[in-house]
This record gives sequence, structure tokens and C-alpha cells, in this order.
Amino acid sequence: MERTTLRRRALAAGTATVAVGALALAGLTGVASADPADSTAAPVSADSLSPGLLAAMERDLGLDADDARSRIANEYRAAAVAAGLEKSLGADFAGARVSGAKAALTVSTTDASHAARITGAGAKAEVVAHSLDRLKGVKESLDRAAQRKAPKGVPVWYVDVEANRVVVNAASTAAGTAFLKAAGADSSLVTVARSAETPRTFADLRGGDAYYMNGSGRCSIGFSVKRGTQNGFATAGHCGRVGTTTNGFNQQAQGTFQGSTFPGRDYAWVATNANWTPRPTVNGYGRGDVTVAGSTASVVGASVCRSGSTTGWHCGTIQQLNTSVTYPEGTISGVTRTSVCAEPGDSGGSYISGNQAQGVTSGGSGNCSSGGTTYFQPLNPLLQAYGLTLVTSGTPTDPPTTPPTDPPTDPPGGTWAAGTAYAAGATVTYGGATYRCLQAHTAQPGWTPAAVPALWQRI
Repeated sequence: MERTTLRRRALAAGTATVAVGALALAGLTGVASADPADSTAAPVSADSLSPGLLAAMERDLGLDADDARSRIANEYRAAAVAAGLEKSLGADFAGARVSGAKAALTVSTTDASHAARITGAGAKAEVVAHSLDRLKGVKESLDRAAQRKAPKGVPVWYVDVEANRVVVNAASTAAGTAFLKAAGADSSLVTVARSAETPRTFADLRGGDAYYMNGSGRCSIGFSVKRGTQNGFATAGHCGRVGTTTNGFNQQAQGTFQGSTFPGRDYAWVATNANWTPRPTVNGYGRGDVTVAGSTASVVGASVCRSGSTTGWHCGTIQQLNTSVTYPEGTISGVTRTSVCAEPGDSGGSYISGNQAQGVTSGGSGNCSSGGTTYFQPLNPLLQAYGLTLVTSGTPTDPPTTPPTDPPTDPPGGTWAAGTAYAAGATVTYGGATYRCLQAHTAQPGWTPAAVPALWQRI
């Protein structure tokens, strides 16, 4: 199989408001209770989750609607309990995962004296030999080696919390062993597994319901975000570089990449013009959209669903966190490995568990006909890297607007002009004021200096 990334649009949309009783998650925004024993999950109401999400979970995970609601509620609780125990166990924490139809939580530790604390919080305790920090250290040595020189025949490596080891997937044992030697990694903590996987980025130039980069490539929107008063969206870094312009699904001027990292990581954000209103939703592709309530990260084994402009809704489970994967363009670290399928054009699209945003589609192997493995860039590190705020159901938004059929007419006066290529530092006048260009770009109709503060600073 070939490894790829997934370039194309997936406009965020939907509703999934799951009540999580005394779960001290500050509205499910990712702040875990200091005492995991205080976390209890309340039942999920019958009409609280998107029908489209439930249908996709039934198709891909074999869960009926009631089982899906129960599982999501249990996964929310597990995420909170795991976060609390990770904090309280400190260096003795060795990872967490859920398993089974009811998403039962197992928390591992290197110190048997913590077992009572773990079971008291409602999780199964497992005593293992190696802490999560120690395994992460081994993986980080592999990451550093890959940044110096991408390994040949080694597509993926990750910490397997269930096996309590670092796993290196390689085309041959010799390739895996050579990678370990180059990294100077402790081989006693590593399992080299034979794999035919060849991840790649999922690039696609076909038209469709997407956003387009510089009038050519296509990717999927991940999640609506804000940076101060500037609206925009999160997406994959391989979709564009800083200064890359985008048009929306209707081919109207939309925005410009403000930050982009790839390889190394695979995240980016696009600042949009005033004609586009951010919504806390993930596109349900005709089956009901999903409302985004927060970004609490799920644990290994949790269900997760993906929205992309090529293949729509598909679901699976989280297999490993903090995975490294090598694409033809280079190595990406810190992504999450899943059993969800995807295809070219889905890059940048949304991964969501229930109503909690998880990340943006990076790449993978296989397809949605025969099945595949995909990787997503976790959302919270993306938000932190660029100082962004996720738009959720609790975020005030502007009145609904529809992107215009025709570009707006700019008022006369000034030296700014659509179609002009501006370099960073260039100055223009517009509406009686002077502005300095912050990011190199080609001006588009409607991107007047006063309307796009990410591109222009008034001086």
C-alpha cells in the first residue's frame, strides 16, 4: 500500500451535545478534573448526536444508535479520568486506552502502589515495566534521526501503550534495525514489525466541494478558528505554504495561509476575508451536521469519525497517539494513527469524537473501498502553535452570511488595488489611511486592507 496525505475541503458542521454529568471538563473544553474519581458520565439523550455520525458509526464500527451513544459517553468520561490520572501519577504513568464495546478504560503504571488510586477512579489498573515518558524518549530519538535523514523502508513508528513498547513498522527487519542503529535508540524497548504500508499525502486536483489553493490544488477545511478578531480555519500544512491564497467551494476569494508547518508536523491555518463566517460545525454530507463543543483529546481505542470533501463521513478507532510517519516529502511526528479510511482530497478535513474536535487529516494508505489506515494532526497542538481559538457552540459568531456570487466593489480612493502582488513591508493607502503589508500575497477582490487585518496593519 502507498502512504499519502489528503488534499481537499471538508467544511465543519453539526450537532452532538452529550451531557457528561459531574465531569469536571469545563464544558468539555479539555480541562480535566484534578481528581479523576469525581468524573461520572451521564446518559446521552436520544436526540443529542448527529444522525449522520450515528449512521457512520453503525456502518464502520457495527454499533447501533444506542450503543454508539453509550460508547461516546463512556469515552468522554475515560478521557477525563485518564487526564486526571496522568497528572496525579506523574512519572509513573504508562499510558491509557479504552477497549470493548463499552469503552472500558485501562490505565497503566510502573508502580503497583498506584493500583488502588486507578481502580478507585473507575479504571482497570495495569502494572507495566516502562513509563510513558521513557518510551516517549526512545521515540523522540527516532524522530530526531528521521529529521536528520528520512529512513528508507521505515514508514511508521509509535508508542504502543498496550504492548508497553515502541513499535517500528518497516519493510524489512534489516531496515528497521538500521534505523534504530542510526538513532542510537535503546533496542530493548523497541519491536520491529514487518509492514507493507507506504503512506503518502492524498493530493487531488479534481473539482468539487472544496477549497482551492492558488487556483489549483484542493483540500478540506478542518475546523473554524479565530485569532483575536480574525476569522479562519485550521487545515493540513502540506496543503499550502504561508502566502498561499485560497478560494472557497464556490470559487470565490476566501483567504490566505498565515502559518504552515510541513514536514516535521502537518498543520496550518488560513485567515479568511470578511465574506466568510466561521461556524462551529462539521459537514455531515447530507446526514445531519455535527456541532463542535470543544477539543478534549480522546484516548487509544476511542471511536473517531472523519469528514472530508472526497469521501464524506467515515468512522473507526484511534490506534496509537504520538505516531511518526514518513511520506515521500519527509517525516511527520506527533500524529494520531487511526483505522479510518480516506482518499485524495480529504487532506485537512475534520476528525471528531462525538462533539469533541480531535484533529485534521494528514495522510495515510489504502482507500475507502478496500479500507486503510490514516493519520491526523491533533488539533490542540495546532491551536497552541498559532495562538488560535477553536470556534465552538459557545463561541459568539456573526449573523449568517452567504459568500457572494460576485466580488464586492471596493470604495474608490487610495493606492491599494486587487490583483496586485504585495511584498511584506509594502505600504498602501486605502480609505484615507496608510497600511503596511504583513504577509506577501496577491490582493483579491474584497481583501481590502481594512477588512483583512492578518495581511495589513494600519500605520
